[in-house]
Amino acid sequence: MSTLLATQPSTHFASPEGHTATEPPELRGLRRDGVRLMVATPAGIRHTVFYRLGDQLSAGDVLVVNTSATVPGQLDGNRDGSAVVVHIANRLGDGTRVVELRTAPDASAPVLDGRVGEQIDLPAGGVLELIAPYPELRASGIARRRMEEEGAEAFFPLRATTTAADSARDARAAQQIASHSSPNGVGNRLWRGRLTMPQSLSNYLREHARPISYGYLNGSFPISAYQTIFALCPGSAEMPSAGRPFSAELVARLVARGVIFAPITLHTGLSSQDAGEAPQPEWFEVSETTAHLVNSSRARGGRVIAVGTTATRAIESAARPDGVVTAASGWTDLVISPERPVRVVDGLITGWHNPDASHLLLVESVAGAELTQHAYDAAVAEHYLWHEFGDSCLFF
Repeated sequence: MSTLLATQPSTHFASPEGHTATEPPELRGLRRDGVRLMVATPAGIRHTVFYRLGDQLSAGDVLVVNTSATVPGQLDGNRDGSAVVVHIANRLGDGTRVVELRTAPDASAPVLDGRVGEQIDLPAGGVLELIAPYPELRASGIARRRMEEEGAEAFFPLRATTTAADSARDARAAQQIASHSSPNGVGNRLWRGRLTMPQSLSNYLREHARPISYGYLNGSFPISAYQTIFALCPGSAEMPSAGRPFSAELVARLVARGVIFAPITLHTGLSSQDAGEAPQPEWFEVSETTAHLVNSSRARGGRVIAVGTTATRAIESAARPDGVVTAASGWTDLVISPERPVRVVDGLITGWHNPDASHLLLVESVAGAELTQHAYDAAVAEHYLWHEFGDSCLFF
């Protein structure tokens, strides 16, 4: 079954091929906070550099930052004698993992012809078994009829928590139901997988895995290149990259100006969504302290600026309909869109997203569709750089 969003973003632009950051800014002769920053507001668009971010903020503004740290999750596998790249992501409630198969050697494209029960050999005796497509169609006849009558969007996003009974049932169902979780309707991009390792998974990944990366990069970089300065809690399959341009010096200057930092944690899944694909459920936590900081600032007229789509998703998942934030944790399947716009966030610091990416719905919810379109047109015209090591935008 498909994971297509029911609503598609209205922002359209040419694919930014040739505008990709192929390596960290430090290897391009820049400081971490030396990437370009576009400031997009209803008053117009301005171009600056990230270390001048303080010029755009005021005392009492709150920056919501993600403290999740990136863990290595890319492995080389052997699939029936052929090389394949394996991506290991979120741990689910039954102990299985969300996994993805991609083409070797650089993970440039998804592999969509995986089979239920297939086993992939991993380094040092590790084995991955594909259990069922993810997200998967529940086996009940009611569910099948609803999919046929209402369309796939009636089922998504699905909760990520599953039980052992769910796992067994869905593995059987996957054999019986023509389930295609890729948005193009052919094959399955993501799987629920069972990993059998010669040691604990965390130690195994530390020894044998590398950071998840894709074919647009010009090399492999150490895990330190994929950490933000806020990284405290290991758990993200991929870097919460909007926070990467922050340096210790920049944070110190912002604090001295009265800008408030409010931490949340959201462990990211795989960012390789196809065009129009819904984001997957992710685990998050918003503390009582952060809720108080955000609510107090809003009561005083301060602005709440989320550093990234992950911070937006987390803080909005903890927001009541009246905009009051409460302490919360667990799995969130929230999709920010015109149907469920932001309630708390006034501004957004973000990188640049691919055409038709679901994250564009979130950006449009914060900034408005017209401003988002103007910003992306300007980014293409001014040769801003895309992806995790690229340039940034501040939307108000």
